Amino acid sequence: MATNYDLIVLGSGPGGYPTAIRASQLGMKVAIVEKESLGGICLNWGCIPTKALLKSAQVFEYIKHAKDYGINIQEGGYEGGGAMVYYDVPVPFAPGLESKILASVQSLLPEAFRNPFDAQKT
Repeated sequence: MATNYDLIVLGSGPGGYPTAIRASQLGMKVAIVEKESLGGICLNWGCIPTKALLKSAQVFEYIKHAKDYGINIQEGGYEGGGAMVYYDVPVPFAPGLESKILASVQSLLPEAFRNPFDAQKT
């Protein structure tokens, strides 16, 4: 069964989903084709996670040079009067940020766009 659309948007990233929303607001019948996850590369793997990781690296660099900023961090944790740094998560900055942004994107999209076509199967 063939379905006709006025506009087919390739990708649901920061360019795709606003385009689909606006076209829908203008009365067009719109389909979104997405290869991976809603939000595209930027939200899920690229821009946002990368910026969070870079910020974590920047903060870690500041900590390494805390004395240059007039801060003395002693080994031994809180018992020794200092601070202890645990860096065991790949992107510890703003936990859950991606899921919050994804939920926001999903809430903006009309119901028809919430499950975009899978580009691998289409």
